Order: sequence, then C-alpha cells, then structure tokens
Amino acid sequence: MEYQEAKDKFINTWGSLGTLWGINKAMAQIQALLFISTKPLSMEEIMEELQISRGNTSMNLRQLMDWGIVTKELIPGERKDFFTTEKDVEELARIVAKERSRREIKPIIKVLSDVSSIKDDGTEKTKELIKQTKALKELTDNLDLLMNKLVDQKQNWITKSLLKLIK
Repeated sequence: MEYQEAKDKFINTWGSLGTLWGINKAMAQIQALLFISTKPLSMEEIMEELQISRGNTSMNLRQLMDWGIVTKELIPGERKDFFTTEKDVEELARIVAKERSRREIKPIIKVLSDVSSIKDDGTEKTKELIKQTKALKELTDNLDLLMNKLVDQKQNWITKSLLKLIK
C-alpha cells in the first residue's frame, strides 16, 4: 500500500469510528488529518485535503477546539489561522474521556439523582422507580469515578491503571 492510499484509509476509518464516539464523520476526519500531519494546517488545506466545505470545516474545527483536541497555532508572517492536534495518543485519550464524562456522564448522573430522589408515595411502582434509578446512579457514579481515576494518571495512564486493576 502506498502512502496516499494508507493516509486515505486511515482518515476514512478514523472518520467512521468517530460516529461511535459521538462525533460526526467530518470532525473525526479533520482530527485524523491533523493527527498525521507533520505541520499545522490551514483551514484551506484541510478543506482541500478532505474535500469538505468551508462551513463544515469551520464548524468542526470550532467543535474540536471546544473539546480541547485541536488548537490554533500562530505562524510568524502568516495571516491565516493554522490548526494542530494533540499528538500523544494517551493524552488524546485522556482529553476525550474527560470531555465525554463532562458532556455525557455528568448529565446522566444529574437526571438519575433527580429521578431517584422523588417523593415515595408508598406505591409499588414508585418504590421500584426509586430503587432502580438509585442502583443505576450508584453504578454510573462508580464508573465515572473509575474513569476519572484512570484519566488522572498522567504518564502512561492506560497501562499503569490497567496493571493496578489486575494486581
């Protein structure tokens, strides 16, 4: 396989995987392109490489910056904005995990907390709702705590954390 074919395959696969992580295909493809790029890229370079519109590129770059995955980089003498992404795979995984917790798990915990704290009117259905939502909240709290402990391990966090769990 030649470079261009391998590059296209990687970017397209990463884009498809992005939908499993809760982000759209173009957003994942932009991140993948920046991830394998040897230099920061301008919006125009990203648009040309991925064959996507300016609006799509701009919106997805903004979202990637909101996630903390992509940053703008100033290049002396250039008027354009250039973009780069985190290159350390484990740091990238930490950033994504923290952001997913903030955007997805924390809101679920809040809803489960609200629902499980309803007034018990003594009926069987109310008791069951309270019981099951409390159990889900406890499980979700524990999973979030575990994830936070994993991502707080700075150096080689995945390996170190998994080894601690195994021991």
